[in-house]
Amino acid sequence: MKFAGIVGRLFAVGFVIMSPAIASLGLSSSLHAKAPVAPPVAPVPSGAPLGTAGNAGMQQADALAAAALAAPSATADAALPPAPKPEINLWQLANDGGPLMYPIYAMSIFVVCYAFERAFGMRRRRLLPPGLVSELGELSKRSGGVDPRAAYRACQRYPSTAATVLKAVLLKIGRPFAELELTLKEANEREAARLYKNVRPMELAISIAPLLGLLGTVQGMIMAFFVTANADLHVNKAEQLAQGIYVALVTTFAGLCVAIPAAMLAHYFEGKIQTFFRELDELVLGLLPQWERYEGKLRVSSNSLAGETETPPTEPPVARQPAPVGRS
Repeated sequence: MKFAGIVGRLFAVGFVIMSPAIASLGLSSSLHAKAPVAPPVAPVPSGAPLGTAGNAGMQQADALAAAALAAPSATADAALPPAPKPEINLWQLANDGGPLMYPIYAMSIFVVCYAFERAFGMRRRRLLPPGLVSELGELSKRSGGVDPRAAYRACQRYPSTAATVLKAVLLKIGRPFAELELTLKEANEREAARLYKNVRPMELAISIAPLLGLLGTVQGMIMAFFVTANADLHVNKAEQLAQGIYVALVTTFAGLCVAIPAAMLAHYFEGKIQTFFRELDELVLGLLPQWERYEGKLRVSSNSLAGETETPPTEPPVARQPAPVGRS
């Protein structure tokens, strides 16, 4: 009993002594539970001076702020309009091409004018009228072949390049067949030269226009390098040189724009002329055998072929041989 009383008194004394410590521990735990958790601070080196922890925190905050500012803002980018793309003003660029642009303009006008002239001058009815071909076909179906007078009058009714060649051959009827072929060839060459006469300016533009453009480009580049070499120090020479070069190239571009269509047009008209003369040769060479029977028997002229009668030209009179003088 005495031992139990002693133990009870000791426990009571210890509880009284430990109660302030237990109360302080409970208060501190409750304070720790209610206070917000601070972010971890980087450890301070042992040899760092006072206030290094605060400087490290400031540096970390500055780094986060810089990263936030450097990040692109989707809202700001969406609100900004797209930057306008630079465009070339061709009219202003052509005016800045230099004085050699004017002869290139003149060459382009010549090409257009001669192209329209050849397009109208080389129509089918001006070269080989269908009426002339059909009438000659009807004449060839008659007995005895094509009458030279009827063929000549048909050529007069349908004036054309084919009629001119055919009339030249008709005026040689009665001559040897080789002479008729030679006449056909010469007449074709004369008419071909007349048809090619207005195609040659386009061929000239094919050669001259690119040369004028190249000359203008060389002149423009010389001026661009000269201006760049003598520019002030504060001027952007690379930009100025690039601008001078692309302006100088305008003349070459303009020259090619004239020469390429001119080459296409000239090739088209040359092919049309060659096709026409092939058809004309086939037509006339098909008629020549029908006039071979007049070889050495007729002498014709434009007046006799243009007569109103359908009878063929008369044969030349045969010279009479003098009678032999009898012996006495």
